[in-house]
Amino acid sequence: MNTELEESFADGIATLTLNRPASRNALTRDMLNQMAQILPRLAQDPAVRLVVVTGKGGAFCAGGDVKGFANRAADNSQAPSFEQSADSLRGVMEVSRWLHEMPKPTLAVISGPAAGAGLSMALACDMRIAADDAKLTTAFSKVGLSGDFGGSYFLNHIVGAAKARQMYFTAEVILGQEAARIGLVHRSVPADQLAQAAQDWARELAALPTIAVGYMKRNLNAATRGAALAEVLDLEATHMIRTFETQDHKSAAKAFVEKRAPKFEGR
Repeated sequence: MNTELEESFADGIATLTLNRPASRNALTRDMLNQMAQILPRLAQDPAVRLVVVTGKGGAFCAGGDVKGFANRAADNSQAPSFEQSADSLRGVMEVSRWLHEMPKPTLAVISGPAAGAGLSMALACDMRIAADDAKLTTAFSKVGLSGDFGGSYFLNHIVGAAKARQMYFTAEVILGQEAARIGLVHRSVPADQLAQAAQDWARELAALPTIAVGYMKRNLNAATRGAALAEVLDLEATHMIRTFETQDHKSAAKAFVEKRAPKFEGR
C-alpha cells in the first residue's frame, strides 16, 4: 500500500499528510495524482468542513523531487513530447486550483521547509500557520526553473508584485516569523507549540458556516482575478440570497436573538 500521502478524517476535518520525511516530503507523481483525485471528493463531501495539508518529519514540502528530475534528464530513451509533458504537469497542478477554489476552507500547517511547488501549494490554501523557524522559499531559480503550481499568481496577490519578483528571482529564504510579518502566512508560533496551535485553529475553522464560506470564496476569488465591480455585486447578491435560505443562517439568527453562540452544521 502506498503511504506517501496519508488521508485521515475526524470531527469534520480532513487531513492530507505528505509522508516522505527522508526527502522533506518532496512531491512524486503518485502523490500528486492521489491529491488530484482526493481533493474533488473532499470538496463534494458534506461531512468535510475543513481540509488541512501538512507534512511529516518536521517539513512541509520541499517541492518537486529534484533527484527524480536529474534521473529523467539523464535518460531520454522514452521521453514524452513537449506537449505531453506540459499537459501532464498542468493536470496535476489542478491540486492548487482545488485547494484555492473548493467550497471549504483549506489550511496549510507548515512545520518546516516549504519550497518550490510545496510553497505554491501552501499559498493556494486559504489559511497558513507556520513554525517560527520554518523556511519558506520559491527555490525555482536555484535549479534553473520558472515555477509552477500557481506560485506566481498567489505571491502577486499575497505580497504584491515587487516582493513576488524578489522572491522568485533570488529564491530568498524567509523564516516563519518574518513570513507572518509580511503576510505570507497568517500566523507563526514556536515550533513546539505548532501542533496544538494548528489543531485549535483547525477546530475554529471547521466550526464556521461552511456553505457561507464557500460562497465567500467565490466572491473573493472573483474579485482577486479582477472581475468588474458589477460582476462581484451580482455574485454577492445571488450568494447572499442563497445563504439566507440555509439552515445555518436561520439557526444563527435565532441564536443571535436568544443571545447565545450559534452552532453551524453546513446545512
